[in-house]
Amino acid sequence: MEENMEEGQNSKGCFECCVKCLGVLPYASLFATILLYAGVALFCGCGHEALSGTATILQNYFEVVRAPVETLDVLTMIDILKYVIYGVAAAFFVYGILLMVEGFFTTGAIRDLYGDFKITACGRCVSAWFIMLTYIFFLAWLGVTAFTSLPVFMYFNIWTLCQNTTVVEGANLCLDLRQFGMVTIGEERKVCTGSEKFFKMCESNELDMTFHLFVCALAGAGAAVIAMASAATVLIRNNVLLTSQSLGKYCTRF
Repeated sequence: MEENMEEGQNSKGCFECCVKCLGVLPYASLFATILLYAGVALFCGCGHEALSGTATILQNYFEVVRAPVETLDVLTMIDILKYVIYGVAAAFFVYGILLMVEGFFTTGAIRDLYGDFKITACGRCVSAWFIMLTYIFFLAWLGVTAFTSLPVFMYFNIWTLCQNTTVVEGANLCLDLRQFGMVTIGEERKVCTGSEKFFKMCESNELDMTFHLFVCALAGAGAAVIAMASAATVLIRNNVLLTSQSLGKYCTRF
């Protein structure tokens, strides 16, 4: 009989512990972190493969060749952007962990769990710096989203042109890389609608896959923007609550 009561108390204590742990979780920060990881992973993975597909299309159908090492050409720029993507993935993996840690320290459930929570001047400075960093990242991801929309627009025009080849049959339309600033004015790298290269490019898997990969990368960048905005809002709200509670307790003493 005593053993059953003891087991019931242990199970009840385990249940209460689980409920308390679930109450401690900063769900808003957790949602922002998951959305950030998903957006960054989608942008980095799809963006990397889309850049590789772009390099393949430029080399196979526009006959773009790699310039000497000391010259900065479009293929070299693509390689640089790939390394930038590696850095973005690593940086935001660390930032996501810091975002969760900050969410745990500033959530109201933590304050209720540990009782009287006193925020120090150093804590206020760290929180303010983290909020400023989050807003900087928010603006940066807005720029990344705008930049990613450019290749989406370009590939959409090419993809639409390929889907309507019967409509433009007889018209002499050309895709010139000089229009997009990918080659210098002196180089002529273009593919016209009536040429064999144009039909091969439209029938290839590289064009369709690269277009949809850029669309997915754009969606990932947009998700990262939403995550940054959500994280900044949550951090400001929690820190305002912390500061107001600290000032309220300080004022009640006088």
